[in-house]
Amino acid sequence: MTRRTSVKAWRSRTLKCLIAALVGLASFTAVSPTASAAGTGSGYWSARGAQLVDAKGDPVRMTGINWFGSETANFTFHGLWSRNYRDMVAQMAGLGYNTIRIPYSNQMLDAGSAPTSIDLTKNPDLAGLSGIQIIDKVIAEAGTRGMRVILDRHRPDGAGQSPLWYTAAYPESRWIDDWKTLAARYKGNTTVVGADLHNEPHAVSGGGGACWGCGDQAVDWRLAAERAGNAILAVNPDWLIIVEGVDCVAGTGSPQCGWWGGNLSGARQFPVRLSKPGKLVYSAHEYATSVFAQPWFDDPAFPANLPALWDHWFGYLEKENIAPVLLGEFGTTLRDPRDGVWLRELMRYSGSGPSGMDFTYWSWNPNSGDTGGILNDDWTTVNTVKHGYLSPYLIPPSGGGTQEPRPGCTAAYRVENTWNGGFTASLRLTNTGTGAIANWTATWTVPSGVQVTGGWNATVAQQGSTVTATAPAWAPSLAAGANVTIGFQANGAASPAPSEFRLGTASCTAG
Repeated sequence: MTRRTSVKAWRSRTLKCLIAALVGLASFTAVSPTASAAGTGSGYWSARGAQLVDAKGDPVRMTGINWFGSETANFTFHGLWSRNYRDMVAQMAGLGYNTIRIPYSNQMLDAGSAPTSIDLTKNPDLAGLSGIQIIDKVIAEAGTRGMRVILDRHRPDGAGQSPLWYTAAYPESRWIDDWKTLAARYKGNTTVVGADLHNEPHAVSGGGGACWGCGDQAVDWRLAAERAGNAILAVNPDWLIIVEGVDCVAGTGSPQCGWWGGNLSGARQFPVRLSKPGKLVYSAHEYATSVFAQPWFDDPAFPANLPALWDHWFGYLEKENIAPVLLGEFGTTLRDPRDGVWLRELMRYSGSGPSGMDFTYWSWNPNSGDTGGILNDDWTTVNTVKHGYLSPYLIPPSGGGTQEPRPGCTAAYRVENTWNGGFTASLRLTNTGTGAIANWTATWTVPSGVQVTGGWNATVAQQGSTVTATAPAWAPSLAAGANVTIGFQANGAASPAPSEFRLGTASCTAG
């Protein structure tokens, strides 16, 4: 069968070995100039045919990103060992991503599932918090930036993906009860707009696993989605109910099998029936050949064969105005030349503007083993090639980025060389705010006895204990998410390090 294999499990393993080398300056446009209007709208969202609309009936579209980790044995977002969570949310918003899909596991909600691998010097307000309390913090930060959040029950426990929505340790009753608890927790919080019920239901080798429309209560994912979705709506009638596909659906045409969670061909004959039909969103997953060598990538007609495949699996739902489709996961390392072709064609297929297909790219994290991420391995700079495929289709939060820009920055200081009586050092500053900084200025305080004598990549001068670096004429603006590395030479001792780093009006955290 042509399905995604267990390589999916690699994505969520904790990879703590971060690459220390700086990738270089990441300079890019924060949001696409063609992405306009719509944004995240106001109030809760509903479906009108295949179009998502806000509380006023205006069209909205998810153009978002996945930030994983809470579904793993870390029980919280990955990357908190490297950066402040507010800085990362600000960077997402500044790049134009308007929605965060947050995977979690039921095990994360267990008492005793304590989050790990958090640098509390960078995230002091997360000390002692549970996994769901940290999610609360990220949701609150996303809300201040006009972003929306969907919760993704990714798996029952932190060990790996399950083909069915339940296991012996986490039965269906627990799955539904936890969803009801979360629905009540965020009721009235318009930042959280939906529930992705279970990630990538699929068949198993040799038979068994999830089906669509087979009528068996124990394995029919469509029936289970109705049970959970209606239970959630009874608690929180404002949420979107997001239902993924399966991998294999018999009798629906060729090919019968696709990616895990990616095959919604059965929804035509067996649609999901909710108590509030206007809250239904279908979701499909789609990946490149570098994730798994599906046969359609070797078709001589590639890439012209792709639109018909996508129509068959999920696109018909949008084209026939049946229901919205969320591309909940799609990603690539871009290692195979076909990957870039696939991604370009998929984005074209999704369409532009507020009427396009909703999407949340996999992933923000660079430590996704089979796809990499929008961030490079330093957890700070952006993979501008990968982001460039998505950028023209992004609709920034709060209606085109009209919200007041919020400042933010991180500072990474390093001594490069020392000698008797002097040293050279570098300072990498990253704009983690939501807007570009024109004619930027940076300042920091040096210890007594240190005198800066020159610098590069900026005009560097010192008065008293304050050093000021101003933008060079050839690069006066620093885009949201971009960074600059300033070098300087000084007389005096290299230790202790400078302090009180600032970029524009923002005080910088260590990064």
